[in-house]
Amino acid sequence: QVQLVESGGGLVQSGGSLRLVCDASGSVFSIYAMGWYRQGPGKQRDLVASISTDGITKYADSVQGRFTISRDNAKSTVLLQMDSLKPEDTAVYYCNADPPAWAFDWGQGTQVTVSP
Repeated sequence: QVQLVESGGGLVQSGGSLRLVCDASGSVFSIYAMGWYRQGPGKQRDLVASISTDGITKYADSVQGRFTISRDNAKSTVLLQMDSLKPEDTAVYYCNADPPAWAFDWGQGTQVTVSP
C-alpha cells in the first residue's frame, strides 16, 4: 500500500503563491497517473490537476493557467505550483492516483487558505 503525505499548504493573501508537495512511499508510484484533488468546506472532493506517467498534464478550468503540476518519479513526489491564488481556492488539498487507486491510501491533506 502506498502512503501519501501532502505538505506545503498555509495562509496566503489573494494573488499569492504556494507550492504543494506530495511524497509517496512504495515502488509503484511511477506506473500511475497522479492528481491533486481539493475539498472545500461543504463541498465534494474534486480533481484539479493531473499528470500522466509520461508527463502530460490536465487542469480543471478553474485553475488552468494558474496551477502547474509536475512529478519526479525518482523521488516519488508530485508537486503543485499554485500562483495567482484566489479565495475560492481555499480547500484541503490531497494527492492520489488519477483516478484514485486501491493501492494508494488517502493522506491527511494540506490546508490552503487564501484571504481576500
